[in-house]
Amino acid sequence: MTDLSIYINLFAHILEKNIFSSVSSIDFIVSMEQKQSAPRSNFADINEVVPEEDAEQEPQQQDNNKRFSSNRGPNRGRQRPYRGFSRQVSLETGFSVLNRESKGRGEKKSLPRSGRSFAGFETRGIVNGGGDGRKGDFSIFRTKSTLSKQNSLLPSVIRERDIENSLRGEDGETKDESINENVSAGRYFAALRGPELDEVKDNEDILLPKEEQWPFLLRFPIGCYGICLGLSSQAVLWLALAKSPATHFLHIPPVINLVIWLLALVALVSVSFTYILKCIFYFEAVKREYFHPVRVNFFFAPWVVCMFLAISVPPVLSRKPLHPAIWCVFMGPYFFLELKIYGQWLSGGRRRLCKVANPSSHLSIVGNFVGAILASKVGWNEVAKFLWAVGFAHYLVVFVTLYQRLPTSEALPKELHPVYSMFIAAPSAASIAWNTIYGQFDGCSRTCFFIALFLYISLVVRINFFTGFKFSVAWWSYTFPMTTASVATIKYAEAVPCFTSRALALTLSFISSAMVCVLFVSTLLHGFVWQSLFPNDLAIAITNKRLTKEKKPFKRAYDLKRWGKQALSKKISAEKDIEPEDESHH
Repeated sequence: MTDLSIYINLFAHILEKNIFSSVSSIDFIVSMEQKQSAPRSNFADINEVVPEEDAEQEPQQQDNNKRFSSNRGPNRGRQRPYRGFSRQVSLETGFSVLNRESKGRGEKKSLPRSGRSFAGFETRGIVNGGGDGRKGDFSIFRTKSTLSKQNSLLPSVIRERDIENSLRGEDGETKDESINENVSAGRYFAALRGPELDEVKDNEDILLPKEEQWPFLLRFPIGCYGICLGLSSQAVLWLALAKSPATHFLHIPPVINLVIWLLALVALVSVSFTYILKCIFYFEAVKREYFHPVRVNFFFAPWVVCMFLAISVPPVLSRKPLHPAIWCVFMGPYFFLELKIYGQWLSGGRRRLCKVANPSSHLSIVGNFVGAILASKVGWNEVAKFLWAVGFAHYLVVFVTLYQRLPTSEALPKELHPVYSMFIAAPSAASIAWNTIYGQFDGCSRTCFFIALFLYISLVVRINFFTGFKFSVAWWSYTFPMTTASVATIKYAEAVPCFTSRALALTLSFISSAMVCVLFVSTLLHGFVWQSLFPNDLAIAITNKRLTKEKKPFKRAYDLKRWGKQALSKKISAEKDIEPEDESHH
């Protein structure tokens, strides 16, 4: 009777304080029972309560409550409603939860056996964004939010315990690392595929639901600046066609340059305004794009577009020479950003060049040549020479790195071949910049032009690389190198006036302009008719670490050779150790 009264008082205290989910209370029960009868019990009883058994035992428990309430002095004549609870332990996680009866007797909270449960709380809606889970929590990518908000649905005690365990290493020491660690470049290559590393592999999980349509700003990628690159480079091309003596026989009116320039300006303002809104409301998504090994190069694009528009400004709008302040405003941010990126390449850290190099890396180089052209036009020839030297040095490094892939590096998939048109942009822009700085298309300028021409031809003969891909905004960035090569060809036709050079200039100009027109129409159709221009941007929603185990791939040939050499050397060393022992025995 004494033990039972202790239980009833403790249950009444728990019900009054509303602490049904506290595991510590059960430990207190066990300790009280051990004090009363030490030799009788040393373990807490853990049983799963089945609904049928509850229904059978409930009348007996109510009778017992009436009997004990009538015998007790202070509680005499006072009947408390019985509320049973049970403790259930998850075999998956090892955490225990308290199941209690609510207003509906059959309503109990049990631990799911989904394979991704954490202490009874589903994480499937967070990790996989499954259709049968909850809706995606897009606030994890909002400004001033952190990725730790993914655990906002977990109880505070469990969340704090999980954070402490995540910061504790194998040796028990706490690591000085942030929970919001940025996604590594290798993780992007491992989890994504596609022309711009924007498709999630089948065996990968993401933080947001795939089936649900995301907010527009989350679906708006930095790659949209490719549209501005294509249009602004076309403005440069049509200005060169209208002014060049090599194409004077075509009598191209300057109004074409004016229309394209205004269209490019509208596109730049629209894209910039939208992306600024994304930076304001979803800065965490912008950070993920910055750490993306391909998209980080598109952060150079806005400044390249501004310099293109300054170079191709129509004569109707401005007949005076450009002011040097224009160069400072447009080239300044580009220069500081390339200091950051080039420093990462040089330091040899996680984002060293051999790890993150891809054809889109040429975007971080082309701006040096475009900035050199603009510096020459404002009268700063020495600054132009400096930028040309910096750009050409890094172009050679990127060119060799992409041509000679290290055996330990991940091979670029076939889907990445369309972006190889970026190879054309840097030597073409270098050729034009050298001609602008020194005023003549001499040997160095022609060497860069011939390199670009050879790369252009090598891509044209492999046209099958550009087939079989669905339309994407990223295709706009491929028109910019083709247009730059066309402008370089026009400059070559001015230096070497002949039928072949003029025919080549007109052919390349027609191809680039036709490509831009096709993409412009396709963009309008996908944007306003089919409304499929901006699908969910899955690349920014990958997890920091892979949640599913991956089969170890078959070891490569050079690994087998290395292991063979190591095994052979161990065997030889072992035989040498055995020989002295045999001689000592004899």
